[in-house]
Amino acid sequence: MKRPFLFASESVSEGHPDKICDRISDMVVDTYLSKDPLSRVACETLATTNKVVLAGEIRGPSIDKEEIISKARECIKDIGYEQEGFHWKHCDIQTFLHEQSSDIAMGVDSSSNKDEGAGDQGIMFGYACKDTKEFMPAPIHYSHQILLKMSEARKSGKSSELEPDSKSQIAMMYENGKPKKITSIVVSSQHKRGLTPQDIKEIVKPYVKESIPENLLENLKDEEFYVNPTGNFVIGGPDGDSGLTGRKIIVDTYGGAAPHGGGAFSGKDPSKVDRSAAYAARYLAKNIVAADLADECTIQLSYAIGISKPLSIYINTNGTNHVDETKIEKIIPEILDLSPRNIRDHLKLNNPIYEPTAAYGHFGRQANGEGHFTWEKTDLIEEFKRSF
Repeated sequence: MKRPFLFASESVSEGHPDKICDRISDMVVDTYLSKDPLSRVACETLATTNKVVLAGEIRGPSIDKEEIISKARECIKDIGYEQEGFHWKHCDIQTFLHEQSSDIAMGVDSSSNKDEGAGDQGIMFGYACKDTKEFMPAPIHYSHQILLKMSEARKSGKSSELEPDSKSQIAMMYENGKPKKITSIVVSSQHKRGLTPQDIKEIVKPYVKESIPENLLENLKDEEFYVNPTGNFVIGGPDGDSGLTGRKIIVDTYGGAAPHGGGAFSGKDPSKVDRSAAYAARYLAKNIVAADLADECTIQLSYAIGISKPLSIYINTNGTNHVDETKIEKIIPEILDLSPRNIRDHLKLNNPIYEPTAAYGHFGRQANGEGHFTWEKTDLIEEFKRSF
């Protein structure tokens, strides 16, 4: 029996300055992969008041600088920025993308005497649990859902008082390892002038209720539902705070409920194991929990640049395993070849599928017929079950 505890996670919307940068960086990845699936991309983006700067290394087809700039404007327009301090049409966009280092290319490329290696060294984690039907920790999952519904309402015109930049945070009480009740909710949303925090609270309250199961909300006190605690949130987005690619890696993953290797995902093509191996680790952990081999599962993988196999595989079920944990660890490489090339082939990661991952989490999303979020499939359940 686990002791009761409180655990909190936060999310940020697609209009958060860092998420704008993630979106633009992933747009660059998708643009190159759409023209050549073997393109190599490492793109970082910075955003501040009416300015966006792209930098990084590329190996792939020749793409006109103006095409990238035009698509960056489309990203900003779709997010919804038409403000004096940050406007899709008027902001200054500069790009400094250049050729990939030949030293990096040599380590990653396959040749007659070696397999294709990992794009860098590093450690990657995957995680799954039974908090939600998506096998995600409840606080981060519901934090994402609130902002997603607010964004949909803003874009449809249903809640046109809201502006793109917003954040949410949920504190959850766990009893015996399971979500019991929400003890506090924080929502901060950029808004049009003339609205009070109470006005915004009434606007966002329905989206909170739509996002979270009623039983988790029934004991929440109104004074523990905080909306725009500073009192005013008119100046937001890159005009209020600069943004950078890769600064919201905990929002992108499990909200702090599981370790993260440190490498960001957005702006990187799938030869970079920071991204592809983290997706593979989530894929494996989710299938292990969905197969009921454990109620919770953390997987760590490690790689070295230029080496095709993982250097280590580690699993921790935090005592929730229903079968021998050591055996789960041993059968993982038998069920899925974890070489960078096979991860990409198995999960079909060489496709231009990354822009939708840039906001509301890379995990707990719905795999679809267009090839997005393939790592969320549970098609390994029977293989795992047959191994026991």
